[in-house]
Amino acid sequence: MNPFRLTDWLPTTKKEVELRGWDYIDVILFSGDAYVDHPSFGAAVIGRVLEAEGLRVAIVPQPDWRGDYRDFRKLGAPRLFFGVAPGAMDSMVNHYTANKRLRSDDAYTPDKLSGKRPDYPSIVYAKILKSLYPETPVVLGGIEASLRRLAHYDYWQDRLRPGLLADSPADVLIYGMGEQPVRELVRKLREGVPFRQLKDLPQTVCLVDHEVLVRADDVELFSFEACLNDKRKQAANFRRVEEESNKYHASRILQKTGTRTMIVNPPCPPPDEAALDASFDLPYTRMPHPKYQGKVIPAYETIKFSVNIHRGCFGGCAFCTISAHQGKFIMSRSRASILKEIRAVSKMPDFKGYLSDLGGPSANMYGMKGKDETLCMKCKRPSCIAPAVCRNLHADHAPLLALYREAAQIAGIRKVFIGSGIRYDLLLNHYEEQALNLSARQYMETLIRRHVSGRLKVAPEHTEEQVLKLMRKPPFRLFEQFNALFARINNENGMNQQLVPYFISSHPGCTEADMAELAAKTRKLHFHLEQIQDFTPTPMTLATEMYYTGFHPYTMERIPCARTQPEKLAQRRFFFWYRQ
Repeated sequence: MNPFRLTDWLPTTKKEVELRGWDYIDVILFSGDAYVDHPSFGAAVIGRVLEAEGLRVAIVPQPDWRGDYRDFRKLGAPRLFFGVAPGAMDSMVNHYTANKRLRSDDAYTPDKLSGKRPDYPSIVYAKILKSLYPETPVVLGGIEASLRRLAHYDYWQDRLRPGLLADSPADVLIYGMGEQPVRELVRKLREGVPFRQLKDLPQTVCLVDHEVLVRADDVELFSFEACLNDKRKQAANFRRVEEESNKYHASRILQKTGTRTMIVNPPCPPPDEAALDASFDLPYTRMPHPKYQGKVIPAYETIKFSVNIHRGCFGGCAFCTISAHQGKFIMSRSRASILKEIRAVSKMPDFKGYLSDLGGPSANMYGMKGKDETLCMKCKRPSCIAPAVCRNLHADHAPLLALYREAAQIAGIRKVFIGSGIRYDLLLNHYEEQALNLSARQYMETLIRRHVSGRLKVAPEHTEEQVLKLMRKPPFRLFEQFNALFARINNENGMNQQLVPYFISSHPGCTEADMAELAAKTRKLHFHLEQIQDFTPTPMTLATEMYYTGFHPYTMERIPCARTQPEKLAQRRFFFWYRQ
């Protein structure tokens, strides 16, 4: 039995607005995803944050951008602004494979139907809204905004594109996790500051026509046009952007685009435990909107009985977009907030007692930070664990073990599984403090014995040292060591669990000879690889810059890349030696 009423969700139609007795709406959010009222879906989070600020908020999920634009007209103009949240994935990754073939399904759409969002919704939605309501501000957000906030290589069009605001008529772009900047935006509007004057809000990007007064600590990038003419300049830009993104106190970034200037304001400080708890503790129903009754949204089914315990990742993998959106600093929830959410999950009508995941971007980074955080505030390294684990990292797994124990004791919980990938380099590292070594060993034993649902995901990504260095991944010998420990613990406990390694082909710097070695080494370990992918260049990653420019942004060393489809297929075939 569903304990909720229709008004427990944010309204999506005029009828639902009227049910609430509203005669106006403050903010209307347009989302490329179906509306799932859950803290893992960005539009729901921002909607609930704005609601908590006392605003009237509506969501229009997956509007039809063709025809007469009736979905964009049906609620009229909001009092404050429109928000555009294209979806939990970059729209082009959502739509196309690494071979640029159109995907036949969409995990964020009811019944996996494709075609419910356009390519580049940040551009398409904003253009429609501005054509209908030219005086109403439009704010962009989400992962698409984060990854495309400055000049970036677009793999699907095979060209360098300017920062998103140069192609979208939106007024402001919010990058990263949006709770803090959107609250600051609302605060300024309530103070009476006109929208056109909001050029220095933290964690926002704006595009200005006038000459910008350059401050002493500003980072001035090569212009978009200069990067079009010289790929070395684009590579150099990326290094500066990534270093600023990984600093606790970042500088403002400026980039000329034609006659205009893109201004990227420094991010907000990482939210503390109380602020993160406040976001997760908002009154989500944790369910899809009733309009989808009888339909399946695969992305929701995947996380339905899982709980996110932290944000951020200090792995800094060359191909990963997490740090560009969530940041490298770990922001952890309190145990009380996490356990409260687990209790809510345990009361869901179709819950059978099995928590599918208690994790985050990496399962075993919860609560980790620098021993001396003043050193972290001066650091601009993109990774705290590559090329080696930082000596200042307090990688204590004891808080996670305590959390697992408490979660398992909650009434209705039969088993707590860890579905997120783990970093085995954190577990196998030798720390100066014996307490950290002990907690890592205990975590590994406990995880494998009690918290694996038959299969444990890990991501060695490759076997060859020179490729792994470019990936910012640990040596393959650590995976071999972890694989042996996994087998030993399984044998000692009479279990037959499976280790599932992830690998990538065609990563910059990888050759066919490297793939042949990968095939030989994984065959020797008796792995029939299934979790594999061809490298897909996505904006705002080191690997993509190497792919596009042909240079390593930090060394300016030339990097070979498989670029054509035959080259990519030639590397990919090595995954399937057992079919030959």
